[in-house]
Amino acid sequence: MKHFIIDKHPLIQHKMSIIRNKNCSVKQFRDTIKEVTLLLGVRATRDLPLKTVKIPATTGTTTAKRLAGKKLAIAPILRAGLGMLDGMLDLIPSARIACIGMYRDPKTEVPHEYFVKCPNDITKRKIIMVDPMVATGTTAIDAITALVHRGVSPRNITFLCIICSPNGVKAILKKYPSVRIITSEEDGPLTPQNYNAYGFGDAGDRLFGTKGKHTYD
Repeated sequence: MKHFIIDKHPLIQHKMSIIRNKNCSVKQFRDTIKEVTLLLGVRATRDLPLKTVKIPATTGTTTAKRLAGKKLAIAPILRAGLGMLDGMLDLIPSARIACIGMYRDPKTEVPHEYFVKCPNDITKRKIIMVDPMVATGTTAIDAITALVHRGVSPRNITFLCIICSPNGVKAILKKYPSVRIITSEEDGPLTPQNYNAYGFGDAGDRLFGTKGKHTYD
């Protein structure tokens, strides 16, 4: 699929073996999620437009390349998406941040929007939305819809996740075919709780060291 990219970089595959391990500590999980995000972020930004500029060099004036075109915004889906935010900001320190709060009803499994805060110029920016896991795709779709309702074109959104299910990807691209999805792994079936069967469980709980009866991300 044109808008679906799986980055199988050897370093990413190695780091996936760490975060899939149920005995991985909270700190190691956080650190490795950040590292995978950095690697995926490089892939997500490889097509950014450049412009030629003149700069003073040690032996005179020379030309170099700098980013051109639309400015960037990072949009983490709360709360698990926050685990990917630092990795993206290490790559793009000047990016603005659009926070999208979604929670999944523990009875119906349906996601609901509870908080959205965007930069005032969000419609003029290219957006990299981040969330570690895509299962059914409904949370991702609703998060994208939250931005679309605020005037953002789906063409300006790249969805960055660490693991996804085939059905989730299909659902997102059916609703928003112009959104680009970049991931490190496409996983198999979902559990009865709608998690990736061989993924890493509740990413929010593992990132924040929490555990509860219900899951809200």
